[in-house]
Amino acid sequence: MIKIFGIKNCDTMKKTFKWFDAHNVDYQFVDYKKEAPTQALAEQFLGAHPWETIINKRGTTWRKLDEATKDSMDNTNAIEIMMTQPSIIKRPIVVSDKTILVGFDEAAFKKLI
Repeated sequence: MIKIFGIKNCDTMKKTFKWFDAHNVDYQFVDYKKEAPTQALAEQFLGAHPWETIINKRGTTWRKLDEATKDSMDNTNAIEIMMTQPSIIKRPIVVSDKTILVGFDEAAFKKLI
């Protein structure tokens, strides 16, 4: 079963849902606003991709962080931030038994299904 992690009202998430629905792919959606990532989930994401890929440095959540936090970002700090401020995680994160994809990528989605 494919799991899609993100925030329901995000435009990229809506595009992702539309893509998977159009391709008749069953998935389970996990909304960070209702279910914040656990340490184990954050570690799973960071086991597949570096924190620079998982953390959205273009978003307002990143921009609101103090400079010391930004400058000291590493996997340990990324895990803490992901758990306390899940809006900082790039969207979507698509998890299957084969891989973990970050961001909207039709070519990667096609390979996944």
